[in-house]
Amino acid sequence: MNGIIVINKPQNFTSFDVVAVMRRLCGQRKIGHTGTLDPMATGVLPLLLGNATRAQDILPDSDKEYVAQFKLGIITDTLDIWGEVLEEKTVNANIDDILSLIPKYSGEITQIPPMYSAVKKDGVRLYDLARQGIEVEREERKVTISQLKLLSYDDETFSGQLKIACSKGTYIRTLIDDIGKDLGCGAVMTSLVRTKACGFTLEDSVTLDELRTLSKEGECPENTSGLLRSSESLFDVYRKISVSEKQAQRFSNGNPLDIERTAVKKSAEDGEILRVCDRSGKFLGLGKVNLDIGLIKIFKLFPSE
Repeated sequence: MNGIIVINKPQNFTSFDVVAVMRRLCGQRKIGHTGTLDPMATGVLPLLLGNATRAQDILPDSDKEYVAQFKLGIITDTLDIWGEVLEEKTVNANIDDILSLIPKYSGEITQIPPMYSAVKKDGVRLYDLARQGIEVEREERKVTISQLKLLSYDDETFSGQLKIACSKGTYIRTLIDDIGKDLGCGAVMTSLVRTKACGFTLEDSVTLDELRTLSKEGECPENTSGLLRSSESLFDVYRKISVSEKQAQRFSNGNPLDIERTAVKKSAEDGEILRVCDRSGKFLGLGKVNLDIGLIKIFKLFPSE
């Protein structure tokens, strides 16, 4: 089975737990995902099946969107409500103070990954070190917050909700913790829903319970209309070209194509990535234009598995 199934991840499941469930339901070992979602978070988790796993490191759209709830006046070791409370502080900040920080955390910013994260330090996951009571120095990372909006705030409970659109690798817990530090009272994330990932939304997703029900009824996700999306759909932003049978064989064998013998000979741009398909519409892979040598070179092949 090749393609993408978008899961609405439940709470208390790791991303790897979801993969394990899908392996059992689909009877397939080769399954990956497009980015870890914390166990307590819910929402969009695209799973890559079969040859779609080859897209993991070349996704053209790796941005994410979230709705996060937060509470001021609390500091924990995990930066969220499920961690050990380290300190509680008086909150003197109001909604205007929060709004004044929106510009600071919009655009390109730097973050230090939290200790409770899957980032590796000298080959060891940070969360494994954190569970041993070890804290190590982490390097700052640049991330991009393309949208940061305060959806609500209650000045009696000191709780609010943020909408965030951001680049891959952004830690929402860290963002909320940093805002809390600037407000002088601390803050923790109390819930997190990923509403969009890699171009897929909650409306595109299916729950594990729904898939379990289908499996009990004898239906594999592959045969369920609308659930399994093609590997090619990950690359809809790229132009599509159809090639002859001989060109398709050549390309599938890992050889470049002569631009002059394709339909894009007059319109190809140097460095452009193209979806290459045979005349029947079968997706073969991605090619990259090199005008200096007049070739469409192999960027990534997606052979059927």
